[in-house]
Amino acid sequence: MAIRDVLLALTSYPEPTPVSVVEDAVSFASSLGCHIAAIACETHVQVPGTFLSSSLVNVGGMAASEAHKSLNNARALLAAFESGAEKAGLSHERVLERCLSHQVPGLFVQYARLRDLTIVSVPESYDQWYAETVIFESGKPTLVLPERPRARPFDVKTVMVAWDFSRAAARAIADAIPILEKAREVRIVTVTNEKVLDSRHSAEELAKNLSRHGIDVVLDKVDAAGRPIGKVLETHAASCKADILVMGAYGHSRFREFILGGATMSLLSKPPIPILFSH
Repeated sequence: MAIRDVLLALTSYPEPTPVSVVEDAVSFASSLGCHIAAIACETHVQVPGTFLSSSLVNVGGMAASEAHKSLNNARALLAAFESGAEKAGLSHERVLERCLSHQVPGLFVQYARLRDLTIVSVPESYDQWYAETVIFESGKPTLVLPERPRARPFDVKTVMVAWDFSRAAARAIADAIPILEKAREVRIVTVTNEKVLDSRHSAEELAKNLSRHGIDVVLDKVDAAGRPIGKVLETHAASCKADILVMGAYGHSRFREFILGGATMSLLSKPPIPILFSH
């Protein structure tokens, strides 16, 4: 299925999503020629009980101040998005919602289920709860962008695919085909000596399948050599200067109790490059 409708999830609180993420998202949508919508929330912090004396602390005033800060951040992000999308000539829309802070991930999921793909960023300063929720609950692929400064502009030139013959990896390949078709180079990476691969079929068979989509690939086999698989993939992505890593997301979630696979956890906590996760 072609990717025609993309959602960009923007965070307004406690810190706003960097504008660089907006720029990367617009660049990605431009490369696919698709419609892109950006959503941001005016976030309200719920103050439990009355454990603080109102004579000592103006709790209501503090909460209102934080909500106002969130609203200003959301409006600024959506304005930056609209400006970038218009310059790129993209079909686009902006959505401003209002909800409590703990409801934001669920709201993102509701919108994500109605799109082909969702883009969400992972900050360095606090956890990746929003991204985890979208990956595991939306039922759609999720492109996770790092928020730290990038050494080079975001482009879709070299795509690296982590392949281990699993269901999740197969789902990721299927979701990523429109991106693979746009890439100049596609590298299928199989990590050896890390776990028993549950298949008698070789990666060459996957290459045959992708060739029928007009996608030529390079097959890489990388020895884990005792290293965690997340570190192996990160190192190999750097060595081949990959712009995007495609991989299956392993684990499941229940409320905020996420049980993630090792590679998923390490790469999601600090994504070295944009990563397309499918679950």
